[in-house]
Amino acid sequence: MAPIKLPLSCRPAEGFYDSEVAAPHSWPLRTFLPRGYEPSYPYPLIVFLHGKGSSEEQILRLAPRVSRRNYICIAPRGPHVVGPDREGKITYSWGNDTEEPMFEDYVFRAIEQTCRSYHVHTERIFLAGFREGASLAYRLALQHPDKFGGIISLNGSMPRRGPLLRLQDVRGLKVMIGHGIANSVVPLSLAKQDYRLFYAAGMSVRMTTYPTTHRIHVDMLRDVDQWLQDGISEEYDALP
Repeated sequence: MAPIKLPLSCRPAEGFYDSEVAAPHSWPLRTFLPRGYEPSYPYPLIVFLHGKGSSEEQILRLAPRVSRRNYICIAPRGPHVVGPDREGKITYSWGNDTEEPMFEDYVFRAIEQTCRSYHVHTERIFLAGFREGASLAYRLALQHPDKFGGIISLNGSMPRRGPLLRLQDVRGLKVMIGHGIANSVVPLSLAKQDYRLFYAAGMSVRMTTYPTTHRIHVDMLRDVDQWLQDGISEEYDALP
């Protein structure tokens, strides 16, 4: 589906939209709006964080494969140029930990802008990271657990440096881990370590492995949708 460049104030249709976030520079933001977008309905928001050697355009192609109806999805762009891919398109990465405050500002401003433009359920904001983007998703959510409903790690792992867990605060976070059994970029053993850490911390964590390498398996995306819908159903069941 070709990108649609329209002002965010227009009545939106299903598809991809490009905009910018001032954080403090002008950063790109790509948005996917679901089919039949209903302004009166508070949608869950998925923030996709791409891996090294990818882009916001590439990662957000996954959004309609998760669901065309259930979520608003956004994707920021890593600030560092990696180089052209096989198709000649420029790819990016998130860089190092010293730039973390800039990344935080970028992601949080992107979320705020999306919440102003569309009807987002602010207690159902999820970070979905692929490979390098999963490490950033873990870091942001674990340091700001009150801002997010959960973390989705696809073929990624936790950062291995710095204190991350504030146990009393993070127990409300939900975590989904999807990992390829033949992943040579991020070994399965690292994802299993993450699972054991979250389980021992008393967090709600689900881990599923897939017959793939470091690439996305189609069943991962189906399971992301199911995991999110299961969580929403549990919330409704818990209501008095």
